[in-house]
Amino acid sequence: MCMLLGPGPGRYSLPTTIGFVGHDFTKPSSPAYSFHSRMSSSMYFIDSSPGPQYHIDGKMTRFGRDGVPAFTMQGRSRGSVGTFQTPGPGAYSPEAAPPLNNHQRPPSYTMGSRTRYRSVDAVPAPNRYTLPALMGCQVPNKSNSASYTIAGRCRSGGPSEDLAQTPGPGKYNRPDPGVYLPRQPAYSMLGRHSGPRDGTQKPGPGAYSPERVMSHKRRSPSYSMGIRHSEFVTPLVVDLLD
Repeated sequence: MCMLLGPGPGRYSLPTTIGFVGHDFTKPSSPAYSFHSRMSSSMYFIDSSPGPQYHIDGKMTRFGRDGVPAFTMQGRSRGSVGTFQTPGPGAYSPEAAPPLNNHQRPPSYTMGSRTRYRSVDAVPAPNRYTLPALMGCQVPNKSNSASYTIAGRCRSGGPSEDLAQTPGPGKYNRPDPGVYLPRQPAYSMLGRHSGPRDGTQKPGPGAYSPERVMSHKRRSPSYSMGIRHSEFVTPLVVDLLD
């Protein structure tokens, strides 16, 4: 009986639910449509009417054209020579007309051209005059501030030369302020002493795995997968003793 296996689900064929022919009568079906075959080329010579290639304006209705009235601009015609040319507003100059009806206007002036100097008039220009400088005591009739001069440095016997060889401020040693001023107590730090040590290797905190310990916690049952046995293996039959 182990060799007699039944057919799988793929061996059964159910009626189709697509289309109209052979449709499952237990299932509702939608309307089905068919496509007509292409007509022969001989009908082209019989009916040669054009297809939908006409362009119909969107504003054209069955009652006529829809929309507001449209107007066009006509070109400007050239005037003939004998016609009268009407002047425009820019052709008039009302500011050049004389005052009428006792109208008052401010006086107007004109700029004349520059006249030539006479050869006998030798008057110097303003830039020919030179005023005395007011820096220092050069003008006797002008009040000025006091002026000073800087003399040169003397090489011998001057203030910069120290004949007595007097020591400067940097030659003196500054005493410790703790000698003559009150101070806080001072402490010193000794070095670290090495005590007796144990040479055995101790495990550190990273050597332990507390997350793997589940004996004291509640947990769901766990299962393992066994091996697959053959269908033709004879089962073990053991006689039971009463």
